[in-house]
Amino acid sequence: MTMQVSHVAEGVGWRAGRFVCTAGPGDRPFEEQHNCYSISLVTRGSFEYRSDLGQRSLVPGALLLGNFGQCYRCGHDHGSGDECISFHFTPDLWEEIVAATPGARQLAFSRAAHPPDWKLAPLLARLETAVAPEILEEIAFDLAGAVLAATDSGSGAPVRDLTRRDRVRIVEAVLTIEAEAEEGEAAPVSLAVLARGAGMSRFHFLRLFRRVVGMTPHQFLLRLRMQRAATRLRQSRASVSQIAFQAGFGDLSTFNRQFKRIFGANPRAFRGGDGASPARDSA
Repeated sequence: MTMQVSHVAEGVGWRAGRFVCTAGPGDRPFEEQHNCYSISLVTRGSFEYRSDLGQRSLVPGALLLGNFGQCYRCGHDHGSGDECISFHFTPDLWEEIVAATPGARQLAFSRAAHPPDWKLAPLLARLETAVAPEILEEIAFDLAGAVLAATDSGSGAPVRDLTRRDRVRIVEAVLTIEAEAEEGEAAPVSLAVLARGAGMSRFHFLRLFRRVVGMTPHQFLLRLRMQRAATRLRQSRASVSQIAFQAGFGDLSTFNRQFKRIFGANPRAFRGGDGASPARDSA
């Protein structure tokens, strides 16, 4: 079986990779063992997957679920080639994730795969277009929680109410991110640093942060930076590239794309949208 593996990103306890297989019906099935817990999104093609949890035909949009130490076999009975984006979690990190997931009762997945699910479509769309490691780490934890909730590993128990201490710690993290947005550093404070400051695991911190703020830490930082960039566009004559750099973006095209996605217009059009003549920037 011909398999090409490319590294995408990694962090403490997790890694992401892209797998491209060119095997077909005439090739011998691939036999291997999962060395981590894994969740793999099929983005193209199809293949047959067999483990002690049964046999599944994986198609685009489906998720392959791998348990640590589990042996499996992959083959192509009905077509040639497939592509997957895979997240791998060490046993220690996966145990943290399961422990922090309301209603989760067991470490191991109880099924070999999860079929294409419209509820997961927005998250999977983020996954297919994400590049930055900090975004992929958030997606990795979001995906793990979503899969645990959607499979037999979760019982659907209600999420406990936030304690005052929880809220204080999240607010302190928000203030840290706000200070970072003021500084305009290109590299954001990592999820690990924020979680450590709050005295929580990364997965638990991300869940609580989303409940309090309504978005992930990276999304919150992006919106802060963009809001301040938008204000500066209207109030100064600094060039768009200067404003993008001060907002923490080293690439102007990325800044323009993100700005348009949030505000519905590119920076130049937004600057002239109210017809005002901005004052000269003294900075």
